[in-house]
Amino acid sequence: MKIALCKESRPGETRVALTPDAVKALVTDGWQVLVQRGAGETAHFTDDAYSSVGAEITDAPSGDVTIRVNPPTEEEALSLKEGSLHLSFLSPVLAKDVVKILNDRKITILSFDLLPRISRAQYMDALSSQATVSGYRAALAGATHFDRFYPLLSTAAGTIRPAKVLVMGVGVAGLQAIATSKRLGAKVRAYDVRSAAKEEAESAGATFVQLSITADAAGGYARELTPEERAQQQAELVKEVANADIVITTAAVPGRKAPLLMTTAMVEAMSEGSIVIDMAADGGGNCELTKAGEIVDHHGVRVVGLTNPPAEMGASASFMYANNVLKLLALFGDKGELHPDWNDQVVIGVTVARNGEIAHAPTAEALGVAHVAITPEEVKESA
Repeated sequence: MKIALCKESRPGETRVALTPDAVKALVTDGWQVLVQRGAGETAHFTDDAYSSVGAEITDAPSGDVTIRVNPPTEEEALSLKEGSLHLSFLSPVLAKDVVKILNDRKITILSFDLLPRISRAQYMDALSSQATVSGYRAALAGATHFDRFYPLLSTAAGTIRPAKVLVMGVGVAGLQAIATSKRLGAKVRAYDVRSAAKEEAESAGATFVQLSITADAAGGYARELTPEERAQQQAELVKEVANADIVITTAAVPGRKAPLLMTTAMVEAMSEGSIVIDMAADGGGNCELTKAGEIVDHHGVRVVGLTNPPAEMGASASFMYANNVLKLLALFGDKGELHPDWNDQVVIGVTVARNGEIAHAPTAEALGVAHVAITPEEVKESA
């Protein structure tokens, strides 16, 4: 069977879904891999690097499996082989027009952002791997835009106090932002609505900010706050924000609008010259003033709206993503053939649609069609 690796069409994207090393592993396993010409150039992987490990370079790859980082455009979706399998960060509820096109073509649709949060799936968790890159880039963005030193410096010209960084959201991205800011020499505090985040934040080197509002939910996620809880949360956070030189916000909900953490009033409480790094700008932003891809100067406080942070490290981000792809794809087939195990919790969890039926309930609701859940097939014991 053929695997098609497509060049990303999102403006500014530098990542590619498979590295040459990943392609080599697939070819060794019996797959035929077709790589779109120039697919890896922005991540510094040449066409020659792919062809040298057994890939075929073509202008318009078409395969039984199509692998991307970002969702295809509607035009790209129409060009996919009917009855094939598609894997990407689809965010299906937000890309319902693309999902409809793919489903009408009876394409099995897989989306990384639906991967179950269980221990066995950690090796294939592309959300986490890309969040690691995002948290690292967010911390570096803070140091880049801040016009003072991060570390404590004792010099002949005087002593310079360390920068004070507040990280809001202690998920994978937040932990990497904490660790990187700490390595740069800043004093780091961290906040999260999940009480379990305290130990994680402290292990990364931050002092945890404990508020009266918590929002623990199943699976390690945070539940949505009520309007009253959100108002109380923001009121309690004002003092913390005002004392910070750099605030890094990392709260994102896959497939949904990012939660609002910072109001305009909170930004106005910060000292002139302070910085807000909003890592969730692509999802609407955690700060009320955020504009994706722009730097907003509000009374001397700059709000930086980061868009697609992993694309700033195309090579490393692609390496991590490709390894996630290999691990997940192994559950859907091997030795050059597709044979998904529909009893597998991970296989069921990442599947948006199959056989022309929508298996993901929120997507079915968004499209206004019937939800057909995937029921594990009965495993027959051999006699």
